[in-house]
Amino acid sequence: MKTRQLNGVFVTLFASIIVFLFLYMTVNTRGHLSFAFSLRGQRIVPFFLVGFTTTVSTIVFQTMTQNVILTPSIIGLDALYILLQTVVFFVFGMNHVLATNQQLNFLLSLLLMMGGSIGMFWLFFLKYPGKLYLLLMTGLILGTFFNSFSQFLQVIIDPNEFDSLFSRTIASFNRVDITLVNTSLLLALPALIYLFKESRRLDVLHLGREYALNLGIDIDFYYFKLFMLISLLTAVTTALVGPVSFLGFLGANIAYKVFNTYRHSILFLGGSLISIVFILIGQLLVEHVFKLQTTLGVIIQFVGGLYFLVILFKERNG
Repeated sequence: MKTRQLNGVFVTLFASIIVFLFLYMTVNTRGHLSFAFSLRGQRIVPFFLVGFTTTVSTIVFQTMTQNVILTPSIIGLDALYILLQTVVFFVFGMNHVLATNQQLNFLLSLLLMMGGSIGMFWLFFLKYPGKLYLLLMTGLILGTFFNSFSQFLQVIIDPNEFDSLFSRTIASFNRVDITLVNTSLLLALPALIYLFKESRRLDVLHLGREYALNLGIDIDFYYFKLFMLISLLTAVTTALVGPVSFLGFLGANIAYKVFNTYRHSILFLGGSLISIVFILIGQLLVEHVFKLQTTLGVIIQFVGGLYFLVILFKERNG
């Protein structure tokens, strides 16, 4: 893509964000503009944070696996988060401190997801170095097991507690605890900055394992480091707003089509802006069309699932 076209696309994306952000802050304020600003303004930082973390982690993950239909959720972090919430509600109940204290729940979720990732990655990189797809397959199997066990517990859980549990395991910005945003920024920003700085090495990694090795990249250690950063970003996002795996998938794959490049510096920024536009549009629909009768996670899963099927059919026909 030529520089003038590239600049035009970025200007369009920034303008779209400004327009939808203005609409989100001002629609249906009913004369209480200051109250609406104070309430809705708290969600702006999470919008941008989640847009960047999900998209950047997905693009890096797809570069590592050389597959544009995979997302970090395949390693089972989303399923592990849902299992944790289910076990807490099933064993302790909805009134236990682990369920009511957002900060404690956030830290516990983050530690469990990062601990699981570190344990799995350490095992595979120590015993089976270079076996990336063996790691992914194990993550997929564990994720399926976690989901099945969670569903089993949810069937026999108290119906009142299930309602609270369901709202906890579906991605939503309406229940974001603002006190957790600073912690999330503190954890996620260094990882995002590092990955942006690594854009050129990621461009080399996109060429393939052999090319990267010949150009002096220690693949196994570099993969381990990238997996840790992907796990951190995914864990922070999931613990903050819930599972949003398809959001990064949408932003990344649309960015591939729009920018027609594999320069990661462009894809990171462009894909993240696309994801933020999706978040703003989705939140407008949730609050002003569906009247909070659904969540952003449901909309993202629906749209992302349809787009995933479209890509699968195109790959099959190709």
